[in-house]
This record gives sequence, C-alpha cells and structure tokens, in this order.
Amino acid sequence: MLIQVCLYFYCKFLWRCLKFVMRKLTGRCELQRICYNTKPGASRTMKIETSLRDSKSKLLQTSVSVHPDAIEKTIEDIMELKKINPDINPQLGISLQACLLQIVGYRNLIADVEKLRREPYDSDNPQHEEMLLKLWKFLKPNTPLESRISKQWCEIGFQGDDPKTDFRGMGLLGLYNLQYFAERDSTAAQQVLSDSLHPKCSKFSKAEWEQKRMDKAIGYSFAIVGINITDLTYNLLVSGALKTHFYNIAPEAPTLSHFQQTFCYLMHEFHKFWIEEDPIDIMEFNRVREKFRKRIIKQLQNPDMALCPHFAASEGLINM
Repeated sequence: MLIQVCLYFYCKFLWRCLKFVMRKLTGRCELQRICYNTKPGASRTMKIETSLRDSKSKLLQTSVSVHPDAIEKTIEDIMELKKINPDINPQLGISLQACLLQIVGYRNLIADVEKLRREPYDSDNPQHEEMLLKLWKFLKPNTPLESRISKQWCEIGFQGDDPKTDFRGMGLLGLYNLQYFAERDSTAAQQVLSDSLHPKCSKFSKAEWEQKRMDKAIGYSFAIVGINITDLTYNLLVSGALKTHFYNIAPEAPTLSHFQQTFCYLMHEFHKFWIEEDPIDIMEFNRVREKFRKRIIKQLQNPDMALCPHFAASEGLINM
C-alpha cells in the first residue's frame, strides 16, 4: 500500500515537471495545448475536464462545477491566472467556454435526471395520471382504455392492472422516457411494442430468421423493459460513460432531451439485440441485458463515438 502511495506521488511529481517543461518549450499552458492540438468534441472536452480537475489551482478545480451563468467570468479569471492575453488568443476563450458548457451541463443533467428518478409516481397527482394515460394513447391509438385500473395495461408490457407499482425503481424517470419514446417516435415505438408481443412478425426477413435460426423468438414486456433500459441509461450517465456521446453530439450543455433521445436509441438497439440473441426464455433477460450493456460501454470507450447520430447536433460543432 505504501509503495502504491509513493508511486502515485512520484508520477504526479513527474507529470508536473513535464507540464512545466512543455510550457517553457512551447510557450503555452496545458489548456492552450489541448485546445489548439485536439479537435472539438469528447476528445478535447474530456482532456480539458481532466486538466482542470487535477490542477493544483483552486480556481481551475472549481471551474468544472460553477453555475452556467458564471462560466464567462470563470474563463476570464482563468485567462488572467494563466497570463494569457485574450486579444492575442481569442479562440482559446471560445474553446474553453464550449468545453465548460458541456462539462457543467453534464453535471447539471445528472442532477435533473436524479430528481426525476427520486420522484415517485403519485396516482393522486393529475399530471402524473395524464402522462400515464397519454402513454396508452400513443402506444394504442386505436384501442380505448376501458378503465384506469385494468388488465389492459399488460398489453403494453406492465405487470399488473395498475402501472404505478412498476415505476418504483426508476420513479417518474421511467414514465418520462416511455412517454417521450411513444410520443416523439410513435411509429417506431408501436413497431417495437408489436414486435415484443409477436417477435416473428418483426421486420427481419424469412431468410434472416433461418440464417440466425431464431425458431423460438421469445417476446418481452415492453414497458418493463423500457423501465429497465431507463435504469441502464441512468447508470451510463452517472458513471460518466455517456460523456463521450454527449460531448460529441451536444455543442453546448447536454439536456434532458439528449438523455431521452439516448434512451430511445438504446430501446431500438436492445430490441434488435434481443431478437438476434434469440434467448431460450425470458429468464435469460439479465444475461442478454448484461451482454448488451458491455457492448454499449465498449462503444462509448471510443472518444469519437456518438451513439445516435440521427439525433446529433454535430453540425454545430465548429472547429474552435
């Protein structure tokens, strides 16, 4: 243990010495070198985040958690601390601002998502009830819901006659995501629901079925899986795994809409993955989910990764 501690401080000392030498050789601080030598997106923002967080300066350490309104003033303070003339280096301030907006925005997104996750579904809350009824309407537009408490809820993948009990794990976040998917991408959501009930009626061709030998084609509960994929998306966010994705698609601060769009993408991908895995029965769900989670995490380790480019705002990422 003592050797590891000594090695840590030794490496840290060497790193600080290297930074000092590089500054003397290039005439630029580490923040300048990153902004000028790394393309915009996750590669640049994550390096800037690490540099700020590991700095010995309190100003730089706390800059990753300032209020969004204070970012511009924070950048001015950083430039002054580093003795960088903004008139000579105008692009540096612009680049740092873009990075800090993403870094601070990601932290704030975690807080917003966590707030929804912690809020329980309340059947006495008219807004909650309205969202739930809209979910039915978007998924089953041609089938009226006979009553609020009904076995019909099982038709869209809930476990019983009152869906509120299924939201306990993810709170309102699960409902928000399901409604977003059903409303914003209704055609795809209805198709995934239909396939989950009747897998062999999916868009896979007969040749693909035979090639993949998917003779059993086990379905799954759409709503329950949606809540489970919400849990997966939430954990990817909190762990920081989604930084590469959000820093590549959001030119400024990632928002709740970015999170929900990512959920929609993961629902699409898990649905295809489930059919391709062709599990023996529903008891294999945890195995399939874990395999899917590992595949997504591996993809996110690529700093150029954007999970759902069709939702991306990458055209707004100019070369700053």
